[in-house]
Amino acid sequence: MTLIVLLASFALLRGLGALGVRRFATWPAAAAHAVAVMLFMTASAHFVPAGATVPMPNHADLVAMVPSAVPFPSAAVHLTGVLELLGAVGLITARFRRAAGYGLALLFVLMLPANINAAVAEIPFAGEPASPLWQRVPEQILYIAMALWATRGARPLPRLRRRSAAAKATAPAPARARG
Repeated sequence: MTLIVLLASFALLRGLGALGVRRFATWPAAAAHAVAVMLFMTASAHFVPAGATVPMPNHADLVAMVPSAVPFPSAAVHLTGVLELLGAVGLITARFRRAAGYGLALLFVLMLPANINAAVAEIPFAGEPASPLWQRVPEQILYIAMALWATRGARPLPRLRRRSAAAKATAPAPARARG
């Protein structure tokens, strides 16, 4: 379902771009917004209580996916949900798109062991049988690629500027305000 949401929203948004909606005028911009749509959907599952009767994964499903080596799996699921939401907001905000794309790519890499664990251990997801490993890994790679592609054309990350001692010594003194 997640893949369908990503691809359908990507096609729709890029179509809007072709029709003149400037926000989606480039493929990477449409990709950024499509990944954000997908993330708003997937992140919501991180906060759905186990007893909720909605046809989607819930918090308990996601906790079950977390490898046993990860401490505090429930907190990890909540944290990744918050990070997904922040990443989605970052992707749709031009100023933060590059940082969000890089951060999400890293998050998707870090979440890959949970997806592998769920497939290998055949952990059911939203009452459905576990999706196979041959499906989960390529999907995760696609999410990483889309997050990185979304950064193309985005504002560069700010660089930390370090001035050398020689540059500081030769720089003019700041002007003093007259009062």
